[in-house]
Amino acid sequence: MTIRIGANPIIWSNDDLRELGGATPLETCLSEARAIGFEGMELGHKFPRVAQTLGAVLGRYNLSCVSGWYSAELLSRDVAAEMDSLRPHLDLLKAMGSPVLVFAEVSGAVHGNLDTPLSKRPVLQSSQWREFGRRMTEVAKLTASEGVQLAYHHHMGTVVQSEADIHELMAATGPEVGLLLDTGHATFAGADPVALAKRYRDRIRHIHTKDVRIAVRDRVLKEDSSFLHAVVDGVFTVPGDGDVPFDRVFRELRGYSGWVVLEAEQDPEKANPREYAAKGFAELSKLIARDLT
Repeated sequence: MTIRIGANPIIWSNDDLRELGGATPLETCLSEARAIGFEGMELGHKFPRVAQTLGAVLGRYNLSCVSGWYSAELLSRDVAAEMDSLRPHLDLLKAMGSPVLVFAEVSGAVHGNLDTPLSKRPVLQSSQWREFGRRMTEVAKLTASEGVQLAYHHHMGTVVQSEADIHELMAATGPEVGLLLDTGHATFAGADPVALAKRYRDRIRHIHTKDVRIAVRDRVLKEDSSFLHAVVDGVFTVPGDGDVPFDRVFRELRGYSGWVVLEAEQDPEKANPREYAAKGFAELSKLIARDLT
């Protein structure tokens, strides 16, 4: 069994609200991540998308390419069209030896809209889940045949946000569709990450770890804020600095093999990325040694 700790560059520079950390060079992100002890990085908007160039950039810091987010639109296009759209990203992950594909449906999503409240996020009707799940299962079979496991990322502001959404997704898809358990998005949505870890242990293929400040979450939900305003207000932080019971989550996942990725999108002017990444890495290392292995 192998567990490796990676980081997402969103700690340093945000992909959805690019003024957050926009001036931070990619080299700063990579050098600080390596100095802290991370073994790999997920992709972000500042990374080159040519395999040879990306490999050279990551290689200078002895970092692996963990994975990268893919925005799907399976609600509006068929499997063939989705695979055509996915192809460049999938080929890049294959070339980099990345074992998983971070996959999220973004049809109608509001998580990237600064002024759109979370209450406006898209919601699937019961009749839509079956076909959505069928298409996703077919995509997952195809990526698996090429050596990359699809891991679905439930995410605030999208069609798979709530605990009920996650249950619908898992029921509508075959075992080829893995689950990316994101402790931060689960908790923000009011789901129990401990219960999700226990119920879907055999389908969890990737883990994103970020903590949640519950007081901030409750306030932004009451005010019906946007996802990005919640981020700027500090709803997320690194493990050990919020209210997610990571020890209980990890105990349910004991025996897991794969990447555990630190994420905590915050305003870098309020939360120094290197300091918070180092704090999160130390906490994750302790938790993994004690509760996950």
